[in-house]
Amino acid sequence: MATLYRRHARNLFGASVLALSLAAGPSLAETIFTPTSDGFVGDVSAEAPNRAPIYAGTPVTISGEDLSPGQQITLMRGTTVLNADTPLTVAADGTFSFDVTVDEEAATGLQPIVVIGENPAAATVVDLKVSPEVPVSGAEQFDILSQPVTRGLYQVAYSPKSDALFVTAAVGRPPVKESALVKVNPETLETIAQVTPDAAPARKDGSDGGLFAVYGIDVDDANGTIWVTNTRQDTVAVYSQDDLSLVKQFAPDAAPHPRDIVVDEGNNRAYVSTSFTPEILVFDTKTLEPLEPITVPSNIRGEDFGTMALDLDEKAGKLVTASLNTPEAAIVDLNTGEVKVFEAKGAQGASGAAFDAQDGLVFVASQQTDNLLIIKADTGEVLHDVEIGAGPLNVTFEPVSRHAFVANRGSGTITVVDTEGKIVANLDAGSFPNQLRADGKGNVYAVNKSRGENDEAGDRVWRIHAAD
Repeated sequence: MATLYRRHARNLFGASVLALSLAAGPSLAETIFTPTSDGFVGDVSAEAPNRAPIYAGTPVTISGEDLSPGQQITLMRGTTVLNADTPLTVAADGTFSFDVTVDEEAATGLQPIVVIGENPAAATVVDLKVSPEVPVSGAEQFDILSQPVTRGLYQVAYSPKSDALFVTAAVGRPPVKESALVKVNPETLETIAQVTPDAAPARKDGSDGGLFAVYGIDVDDANGTIWVTNTRQDTVAVYSQDDLSLVKQFAPDAAPHPRDIVVDEGNNRAYVSTSFTPEILVFDTKTLEPLEPITVPSNIRGEDFGTMALDLDEKAGKLVTASLNTPEAAIVDLNTGEVKVFEAKGAQGASGAAFDAQDGLVFVASQQTDNLLIIKADTGEVLHDVEIGAGPLNVTFEPVSRHAFVANRGSGTITVVDTEGKIVANLDAGSFPNQLRADGKGNVYAVNKSRGENDEAGDRVWRIHAAD
């Protein structure tokens, strides 16, 4: 005990002597503890040209903005200084830029780049994401049809009753001036009908509200309607399947940042995810009134589950969601009301979720970690962690072939994975595949977005079916 006390005393007195020496005047310039900004000021990112995926061998630009002019910047990966031969000083406009090439042997994943500032002192860590480069393969295993629809495709849903596809589209940021709800022939993929949503009221700051643009979508064959999310106005709307006329437009702020919507026809319920909050909103599909929401708690202290993707198995009475905010997924038992939350280890920025009731599997696709997790629903065990491509945004499970189909927005592919975690195909899906859904009859329908006007590879709807 005496030895331990003496050691602490030496440390304490040594610190006091250091403090006195720092206060002694001229020696202040010798300290390593120079003036700081009390936290890193500004934003730093690591991106490939044109925001393309970063693969091994890819040139990357690490750049900053809104930093302190004159600040010196050092970039490190592990103990290696990336800009050892190129001193970086923040320009008068608060920016800096540094080009580096990711070497051919680089491992995939989130590579931490330490950004160290001096004058003033500050530091932060930026993730440089090296994506897996999965070659295109297996197209001969499928019958694939694709057709252009309209600008800004977002989601697709199939109605067995109407034998029609319904597609949402929205272009640009608020105020969104171009949006459409489209009815499509599922055999030919030709457009049957199209409507433009109504104008939205002015925003709270008095600016133009644009349109009640449509994003998420599902069909309600029991009531002959289509439910959509109006993400920009924080609300939802209901349309008629027959003529695409508006049945009900809920007021703005009825649903905070809604993303997905799924309909339980047998129980007259619509469920809406809210992206950044732990709530799944619930609506009565007969009365068109809101009900008590479902709250999905996080098991991580101090964190909130963010309900992003939704998948519903009506027969099993299971509603599945993945968290955008935390590495978690959840299953809601709609018969008992039980909410089961489990860790989705290895998932960051999860945006896609699907459920296989037969084997009790949950599929989680994550944008930030470029992977598909296959999780045992009853235990929460991660059975497989599959690298599938850059920026996987959505996943659907096709029960006839028993394959998961994943839309990889960054790499422009749809990856087909079996229940054992094996990639059986990686299909070219043009520009920015955005969402897909299985119809339960062996077909998977998908939509993608374009890279701009006159992009022939974008704004298309796809039908994918296993070849006979």
